[in-house]
Order: sequence, then C-alpha cells, then structure tokens
Amino acid sequence: MTSAPVTGLSSHDALALLRTAVDNVRRDYPVHWTHVISEESELVPQRVRHPAFAGSFDWHSCVHQTWLIVRLRRLLPSLGIDAGPVLDDLLTPENCQVEADFFASSAGSHWERPYGWAWLLTLDAELRSAALPWASALRPLASVLRRRWLEWITTTRLPLRVGTHLNTAYACAMVLDAARALDDTELATACVEAARRWYSRDVAYGAYEPDAYDFLSPALVEADLMRRVLPADEFVAWFSAFLPDIESPRWATLREPIVVDDPTDPFQSHLAGLSLSRAWCWRSLASALPAPLSSLASAAAVSHREAGWSYVFGNGYGADHWLGTFAAYLDLGALDAGPDLAGRS
Repeated sequence: MTSAPVTGLSSHDALALLRTAVDNVRRDYPVHWTHVISEESELVPQRVRHPAFAGSFDWHSCVHQTWLIVRLRRLLPSLGIDAGPVLDDLLTPENCQVEADFFASSAGSHWERPYGWAWLLTLDAELRSAALPWASALRPLASVLRRRWLEWITTTRLPLRVGTHLNTAYACAMVLDAARALDDTELATACVEAARRWYSRDVAYGAYEPDAYDFLSPALVEADLMRRVLPADEFVAWFSAFLPDIESPRWATLREPIVVDDPTDPFQSHLAGLSLSRAWCWRSLASALPAPLSSLASAAAVSHREAGWSYVFGNGYGADHWLGTFAAYLDLGALDAGPDLAGRS
C-alpha cells in the first residue's frame, strides 16, 4: 500500500464531516429498524440489539460513519475535536461481542449483506493496519463477518447489478482492498475469484442508468472492481469490450452528473451520492485507461466531484447520516490507498 493519499479536502470541510459523524453515531432516532422478528420479545431498541452501531439511522451507515471518524482522526489529527471518547464509548469489547453474537446467529446470516459487511471489514482493516486501540474490541465481530463473507462469496453463482446496497461489485472491491491491506490472502483470493466468475465475460453493457434512487453506477463500480482484479493490459481489453462506445452520446448519462431536484428528499439524496461514487470510479479508471479514454475519465471525475460535493451539507438527516462518508472516501481514500491507487493482483 502507498502512504496516505494527497487530498483536496479542506480543513473546514473535514471538521464539518467529523462533527456530523460524531453526532450521527450517537443519535438513536430516527432509526430504520429492519429486522425480521419471530416474537414480541424481540421488539427491542436498536441500541439493545446493536450497541456498537445503533446510531446514524441504520446499521451500515453507523459503521461507515464510524470509519469516517477513525479515518479523519488518523489523517487529520489537528482538526480540534477529540473523537476518541465516542469510539471508547461505542467500540467496547462488550458492545462488539453483542454484535458478533448477533451475526453468528441465524438472524445475522445475511442481514446487511453485502454492503454493511464490506464497510465493517473496511473499518476493521483501518483499525488493524494502524494498530489503533479499538481494533481488538472489534475483532470478534470482524471475524464472524469475515467467515460469513467467505461462505457467501465462494458459493454465490450470480452477481447483483443494482445501484444500491445489494450491489456485489462495490462490496467486493471494498473487501478486496481491506484484505490486501491486511495481507489476508484467503479473503483476497476469494474476492478475485468471485469478480472473475461474475464479470469477466461481460461485454457490450446495455443497461439504462441511473435509476431514480441509485447511489452507485452498476457499470462503473463493476469496472472499478475489475481494474483491481485484472492485470493492466487485460483490464484495458476487458473495458473496451464492456463499454466499447463509452464516448458516444448514448453514454452521456454516465459521463455527466445527474441533477438532483430535491436533495432533502432522502431517496433523491442517493443521486447526490451517485455523483461522489462515480467521481472516484472515473478517477480510478483514468489511471488505468489509455488516451483518449483517460482524459474522458478525468474530466468526468472532476465534474462529478464538483456536483457531488455541492450536496454534502445542509440537506437534512436523510442525507447527512451517510453522504459525508462518500465525500470523505472520494477525497481521502481508504486504508492509505485511494480508489485510484489500489493495487491489482
């Protein structure tokens, strides 16, 4: 892995992201309570069932807002907020063991898969690679989800090509980065094999994008995963077959940011996140593609970053509880390697 990536994130924006994240992980309500229950006794507050990750509206958002706190604290320690106490309060051995027990049970066998699992393994890798004090507390939960991930990804025949939480390419790319950061060969190999199984034969992508509530581009996150997986020359050939007409008017919808009519609408805020995730995908693709495609990708990355950042603050809790993570991932990367720097096998 490389050293921490150069970032355009200003101190002002970083401080605002950190303050928001600290508030979010402590905020219990409103909450998106999504469990299937079998009896009335299971109707318990989210903080009881998930004491480490009950804030920030839903479990996966709390996980990646916690990652954001850790990432900002590591890379920008002079922001003026000591976020350590909130991590001390939430990432305790007792809290994380409750979380681990849930995911080890039948109720946790698929809950939050794959998006939440990918973010948890990313948080685990962030803590462990920097030898931070909360890493040992999180290990039981991370170990359960690592096992669950391997069981799932090695037996799943088909991918999910959606623009929301169930997308398999996005989650696989994140877990692959986490595995490589920790030199976890077994986990990395499983991700590479799944990516090849799911996507290596894809040609002439023809879906319509985006859907109204997408925060990921199915085409671009797939390409960004395959960039991680394939040798450089093989990736260029794969991309040329996958999106052979990317310069055509047909794909202006991928090259140009989508206007968000009402970013205070929680579902429309997904489209704000779409601009941010497209920006990091285009930026990474620019580093892997030859001219003139590299110039096209670079220009798309710049325009999408500008559009996405315009929505990050001030659009209500429906956006604030998660959108800052995407902005930080774009500008800070993860695991000391931004999306454009992640290595290939």
